[in-house]
Amino acid sequence: MAAEAGTVLLCDKPAGVTSHDVVAEVRRERGLKAGHAGTLDPFATGLLLILLGRATRLQRFLVGLPKTYLATARLGWRSSTGDPDGELAETGRVPESLQLPTGTVRQRVPMTSAVRVGGERLYRKAHRGEVVETPQRDVQVHRAELLSSDGEYARYEIECSAGTYVRTLVETLEDAYCADLRRTAIGPFKVEDAGTELPAERVAELVPAVAEAMR
Repeated sequence: MAAEAGTVLLCDKPAGVTSHDVVAEVRRERGLKAGHAGTLDPFATGLLLILLGRATRLQRFLVGLPKTYLATARLGWRSSTGDPDGELAETGRVPESLQLPTGTVRQRVPMTSAVRVGGERLYRKAHRGEVVETPQRDVQVHRAELLSSDGEYARYEIECSAGTYVRTLVETLEDAYCADLRRTAIGPFKVEDAGTELPAERVAELVPAVAEAMR
């Protein structure tokens, strides 16, 4: 019965690959329909929920779950994309305040995102050198705790709503970019449980919206 309803695989995505790459590999290995519930940038690591079989139908209930990240800001530098994959420039100016905004935060969607504008994903436009006005959206940053700082790097633990761009949040410091990003949790799912494969019934126990949908 669990196999018929599909399963959710908790995966720890490595750096240097896209979320699509990880899903495609699992799809080839399993020979099953597969998807995921929330993209991670190629430079980022951490928890990726891979939906297998009929569990792909649960995507809309899982993609909106809150996220937890560990983020490292490199101070005194800027990046054209807000992350280590962009063009880097040293400014030498260390931000006076290392406090990140919390509460309701309005963000402009970065050109490197997978959001569609005019029917095409923004990162495809960016790769051609095209620049367009991107949409803005309100996100919720529940907590942005400064864990440590040595004057060169500042490390944070951030709890936020789905759709929050952490690299954009780090850029509010102005002379800083997100040098490292790791997703440690998606709702009740934790990266330390990576490798675990949960039947849809177990997912329903953890996520009330899934339970409602399966009734």
